[in-house]
Amino acid sequence: MAKIAVLLGSPRRNGNTEILVNAFINGINKQENSVEVISVIGKKVNGCTGCDFCYRDDSHNCVQKDDMQEIYERLADADVFVIATPVYFYGVSSQLKCMIDRLHNPIRNTFKVKKLVLLAVCADEIPSVFDSLITMYHSVLSYFSLENGGVITVPGVAGKGDILGHAALLEARKLGEKI
Repeated sequence: MAKIAVLLGSPRRNGNTEILVNAFINGINKQENSVEVISVIGKKVNGCTGCDFCYRDDSHNCVQKDDMQEIYERLADADVFVIATPVYFYGVSSQLKCMIDRLHNPIRNTFKVKKLVLLAVCADEIPSVFDSLITMYHSVLSYFSLENGGVITVPGVAGKGDILGHAALLEARKLGEKI
């Protein structure tokens, strides 16, 4: 049984990113896998200050007292991480970037994760808007020796719900089935 943790990086409820995530989740066999969505909505996560307190602390606690401690606990046993984000200026959303940057903490070395998936949407019609995000994704795969679980990018979905009926939803469902 695989445990899948979805980091939902959109601050917009029921937006295109969440619709894409739900299609992916609908493809997952829930009898053989568990899924937990960790949304940026309602979370208070500050950006990493680079103080390295977490490296000096025996328990790898962060000097900042926010919701990241709970997120570390929720990620610890996951076999698969799914990064789901709208593209904000050629990268992940600012809210999700704070979470990702806080994984600078050495506690990440205790995580069980073996596979990474990327789901991304953007308003722009130009597919190259995803290039820097995909480069970052492949760098993370390489650095942490993770298996590439798949990438789905969806350009041209600006308005809330624009992704409805898009072929990418079926693609996301099929990707979920492979997990």
